[in-house]
Amino acid sequence: MINIALLGFGVVGGGVADVIMKNNETIARKTGEHIHIKYILDLREFPDHPLGGRVVHDMNTILSDPEVSVVAEMMGGAHPAYDYTRAALEAGKHVVTSNKEVVATFGAELLRIAKEHHVRYLFEASVGGGIPVIRPMSSCLAANELSEVDGILNGTTNYILTQMIRAGKSFEAALAEAQDKGYAERNPAADVEGTDACRKICILAALAFGRLYAPASVHTEGITAVTAEDVADAEAFGGVIKLIGRAGRLNPDDPCSETFLLVSPHVIVHENPLSCVDDVFNAILVRGNAVGDVMFYGRGAGNLPTASAVVADIIDIMTHIEAEIFVPDWESADGAPADFTALPYAFLCRLETVQSYDEACASIRSIWTDAEILTAADVFEGKLSFVTPVTTEKEARCALSSLGTLSAMLRVMP
Repeated sequence: MINIALLGFGVVGGGVADVIMKNNETIARKTGEHIHIKYILDLREFPDHPLGGRVVHDMNTILSDPEVSVVAEMMGGAHPAYDYTRAALEAGKHVVTSNKEVVATFGAELLRIAKEHHVRYLFEASVGGGIPVIRPMSSCLAANELSEVDGILNGTTNYILTQMIRAGKSFEAALAEAQDKGYAERNPAADVEGTDACRKICILAALAFGRLYAPASVHTEGITAVTAEDVADAEAFGGVIKLIGRAGRLNPDDPCSETFLLVSPHVIVHENPLSCVDDVFNAILVRGNAVGDVMFYGRGAGNLPTASAVVADIIDIMTHIEAEIFVPDWESADGAPADFTALPYAFLCRLETVQSYDEACASIRSIWTDAEILTAADVFEGKLSFVTPVTTEKEARCALSSLGTLSAMLRVMP
């Protein structure tokens, strides 16, 4: 039997307890051991829960108990989650977590501490909920030089965009529906402003390229500015709008090339498999030089999918408890990622207050002869939408400044 402690008994922590209680016999058949939840750290009491008698309020109770070998942290937020995680690692206890904020901010440091104390710090549940992606990237794809990771990393924003695309709802109406269904928090800022996706792409980039960039250093745009007109323009082009986190090499063929990171709404053409990922589902596309493109897909949030990933990390530790397991080294990046405006993109643009359709089209084509005009002359009403050929953002913005008032500029997924 392995003794564990749960830090936090909210949605995910409660889900972890449920999975363990429901599937403990199955886990024991597979591993030879049962999981015993010895402590639950929380500010609250749970007198009506079967495990209510195991609640403690002092982290030192857990740290000082030599029988506890694994700590599962599901508290959320940076503090005290980081402080408790560090203390547990320094006490020689393995730690598993679903806390993307702690991993994205302190992951390099915590991995170093884990290595120094011959324990493990695992975080499969921090990206993609129940989707197995951290371990496959670390082990199954270890023979590859990875060049890019792209993903739909936030189920709330993906649900909102799906409702805007399928049902023609406004952002505000789709957000309200997501909140009513429990997919979005009352304060949805971390989701709709892209912060959540940013933390996740920072973790994935560190896994792929070995450097952990601070989320604050990554250019991040959410979906609050996406309009019904943008959705219609994307459809006219043959695509859909998704919030995408991207990380990769500026030169994909050079493993020493600088790393870029970016979070923003993208137009995804229907031929791209990410275009079919709808509602609260997530998907991560990983590109390796041997395997090619691999996509991981599933529910990116929810108590039981996320709990499944937490318990999987606990089982991983159980099955290797006596082994000296490799702990990855992440370098903390001091500066910002490479300049994303140097990336090759086509751009879906919309001009406002256009006086003459023919003159505007002529001006656009004087810059890009193969620009695709989306607005037909017979429906023109002062707004003109078009798609540039592949260029760089620096070049596109410089050229667009001469065309007039620009109300939309969306990146088209390469």
